[in-house]
Amino acid sequence: MKNYEAKEIKNIVLIGAPGSGKTTLAEAMAYEGKVIDRRGAVETNNTLSDNTDIEHEYKRSIYSTILFTEFMDRKLNIIDCPGSDDFCGSLFSAFKVGDVGVMLFNAQNGWEVGSEIQARYSRELAKPIIGVINQLDAEKANFEATVESIRAASRVKPVIVQYPVNQGPGFNAFIDVLMMKLYRFKDENGTREELDIPAEEMERATELNRELVEMAAENDEALMELYFEKGTLTQDDIRSGLKIGLARREVMPLFCTSGKRDVGTKRLMEFIINVAPGPLKAPNFLSAEGEEIAADAAQPAVAFVFKSQIEPHIGEISYLRVVRGKLTEGMELLNTRTGNKEKISQLFAVAGKNRIKVSELSAGDIGCTVKLKGTRTNDTLAAPSAPVTVAPIVFPEPRYRAAVQPKVKADEEKLGKLLNDAKYEDPTILVGYSKELKQTIIQGQGEHHLNILKARLASENKMEIEYFAPKIPYRETITKVAQADYRHKKQSGGSGQFGEVHMIIEPYCEGMPEPKSYKVGKGDITVNIKGKEEYDLPWGGKLQYYNSIVGGAIDARFMPAILKGIMEKMDEGPLTGSYARDIRVVIYDGKMHPVDSNEISFKLAARNAFKEAFRNAGPKIMEPIYSIEVLTPGEYMGAVMSDLQNRRAMIEGMNSDKGFDRLNARVPLAELYRYSTTLSSLTSGAATYTMRFSSYEQVPADVQARLLKEYTDTDEE
Repeated sequence: MKNYEAKEIKNIVLIGAPGSGKTTLAEAMAYEGKVIDRRGAVETNNTLSDNTDIEHEYKRSIYSTILFTEFMDRKLNIIDCPGSDDFCGSLFSAFKVGDVGVMLFNAQNGWEVGSEIQARYSRELAKPIIGVINQLDAEKANFEATVESIRAASRVKPVIVQYPVNQGPGFNAFIDVLMMKLYRFKDENGTREELDIPAEEMERATELNRELVEMAAENDEALMELYFEKGTLTQDDIRSGLKIGLARREVMPLFCTSGKRDVGTKRLMEFIINVAPGPLKAPNFLSAEGEEIAADAAQPAVAFVFKSQIEPHIGEISYLRVVRGKLTEGMELLNTRTGNKEKISQLFAVAGKNRIKVSELSAGDIGCTVKLKGTRTNDTLAAPSAPVTVAPIVFPEPRYRAAVQPKVKADEEKLGKLLNDAKYEDPTILVGYSKELKQTIIQGQGEHHLNILKARLASENKMEIEYFAPKIPYRETITKVAQADYRHKKQSGGSGQFGEVHMIIEPYCEGMPEPKSYKVGKGDITVNIKGKEEYDLPWGGKLQYYNSIVGGAIDARFMPAILKGIMEKMDEGPLTGSYARDIRVVIYDGKMHPVDSNEISFKLAARNAFKEAFRNAGPKIMEPIYSIEVLTPGEYMGAVMSDLQNRRAMIEGMNSDKGFDRLNARVPLAELYRYSTTLSSLTSGAATYTMRFSSYEQVPADVQARLLKEYTDTDEE
């Protein structure tokens, strides 16, 4: 195939709710561009997209698929994204390198919650959208209702470019009000005839053409003046106006298709090539420092890796977009993250599992290379003479967590490697061993997301794993001042052990005054500060450590050992074994022995004094609280709110927005296990949510009593 320049390339992302027909439309596009000579079908497992065993089993997209087609002497790079929000990481990756979204709507369902979710992502990532009303050949297809639902819900103004004349099972024709022609399709292979608009449709077509002209004129003052002068605009003028409106994300042109019958595919592709922004017109990529990187083929090469994959018999595949310059075989580039050089041994244009060898990829193009040594998603490869790092993809926060272990204990090491491979391919999967919880914790976008990984490990690697509720990373703190002293004394022949520590502890909070005196059980204690150390604890919160020893009661050389003993006990947690935080410790007195005192003695004395003081200081368990935002159709709001209140949620606010209700709440993490499954069940899959860590707060008294009992019972066992 030929090598394409930036002006000959368009990069699009197919998005839409599950079941809107993205994979089928992608197949029709590839067929029209002669990349394939026969269209496959999702039902028969032979499409360019959805080409993995797990996708064949589920009959839906789970991973994004990169493919291309050649049409009108242009190259159209297409990224077909999954519709399910559990796999939204693919959409974020695709929109990083795609310049325009093509959003499909199922003509039977109109604007769905999946449409709302993906439209929200496109706004967040500032990508323009072309709308496609697909499946107009379905029994219950309703073009007018779909347009109205888009108009009611979309933040971008929809404008009709095409409308069907015979929607339903016999659908084979539509009127294009930009071209002012009727297109009729003779077969299911895209063979079309271009006809004049019938008299009975002329009034509607003329009215929609006028709306299209006005919409185009609104986007440019010169076009507006031309419209006022002539009363109309030429097709080229309309395209110019739509080009501006689309790039500004102010309009969403709407098209008619049946991907299954290859109706409307050509006209959609013609419009994308003529109107959609390409690499030279779309916003430039930004460097990590915020500087623009223009798609200039004459400048030193820069390529961004947006997807990584491990394929049997081949190894690692890196999918990339050339941001600047040209990539050629044999070229050496610098990985700006690792500082290592990578040699581009081969370059390919990608059509699903099919890879077509090319000699070069120019600025603006998308392709892949194989067997890079240490490069992964979000890495930049740049010419060593002009290294620049592209700003990374910011993936959404995980929404689901589970503890994971192999069913066969001997498989633990193998599981670790497989989970790392999964993380390499899907950066929205997070895996880590928690020393605190003594569990391997896996996080993803939902239960379905992690169940797909589980099924894949079983089928591809014969690795059986099980998920279970993860422990909660509680924290322990205190609520009042307490004093304790402890003498560690041990004599067993030879030199003994002796150390005595007197300490006061109190709750720490930001901005509190320095300690001077305390009222405790033994009366008033005045402290004279000799030294202060402050530590930001690895698990959050602070420890303030004061040396207030006078008269040499404890030698200064033992103070680090005392601190070490306190830190060890904070690491273990005196109440439930959870980390302790936000505590001020004042060491004000003690005793030592000229022969028997040593560091271990003072460390043990400090541990025990701290433990005793902690138990007398109004100890409290703190739990992680997450901020939750739920997006749901209004009819489910009552059920969603009731469920959250049963989860000890604090409702912070609600608002309605374009047909959907938003609910904001703060919920303890302990109450959120499998929440995604419950929410889906309550709303028939129509709601979604995001969650983000907010703060640690004290648990209610009944919860604390239960946790203490559980810890005591476990301790006794």
